[in-house]
Amino acid sequence: MKLLLIRHGDPDYERDSLTEKGHKEAALLAERIAPMDIKAYYVSPLGRAKATAKYTLGKAGRTAEVLDWAKEFDVLINDGKGGKRIPWDWLPADWTAVPEFFDKDLWYTVPVMKEAGIEAGAKRVWNGLDGLLERHGYKREGYLYRPVSPNEDTVALFCHFGVTCVMLSHLLNVSPMILWHGFISAPTSVTTLITEERREGAAYFRVNGFGDISHLIRGGEEPAFSGRFCEMFSNAEQRHD
Repeated sequence: MKLLLIRHGDPDYERDSLTEKGHKEAALLAERIAPMDIKAYYVSPLGRAKATAKYTLGKAGRTAEVLDWAKEFDVLINDGKGGKRIPWDWLPADWTAVPEFFDKDLWYTVPVMKEAGIEAGAKRVWNGLDGLLERHGYKREGYLYRPVSPNEDTVALFCHFGVTCVMLSHLLNVSPMILWHGFISAPTSVTTLITEERREGAAYFRVNGFGDISHLIRGGEEPAFSGRFCEMFSNAEQRHD
């Protein structure tokens, strides 16, 4: 099977919707996704994901099931300065100094993560994802999936960058810290995973494309900067910490 993880368009976080640019991006995304043979559509309950999906669903004449666990990963951690922040906005110099963060079984045991209850938050996403995949014929067993009903269906999920990395960490069996900080997917980008069943009865999900924005390139739309930080510290026009 194929699993498409689609990030929402350029966000207006205050209104939990899309900016004018985000609506343009979503329309271009619809030109790409709507003609595809999609078995089922799913969407996060948040407004920016629903607004993005609306373009594709309208063009395809389809509906999407809302998955509460697919909302943006909202477990906040203490920043050490009396505030809270999302776990993928840490300074690289800080989190890379902690070896446990690179380990898939230890990253959530670091005291600041335990204090935030991040393991429970991650397991909620992982269990939700496994439940969805089992509905489509693939049951998690250890680090692999048993193809109870093997298929070549395509399933699309409109969601968010942070939670996408949590899902990928489970499918690929790696720490999400590496994904949160080492990768970035632009608004309306498409990440594709495809099962490989090299031996009968044992399937593994493999990333076929990460953060693909070819629909924006074809449409002449510059990808949004949302989620990124300044390329050079001296560039005052780009986002700083």
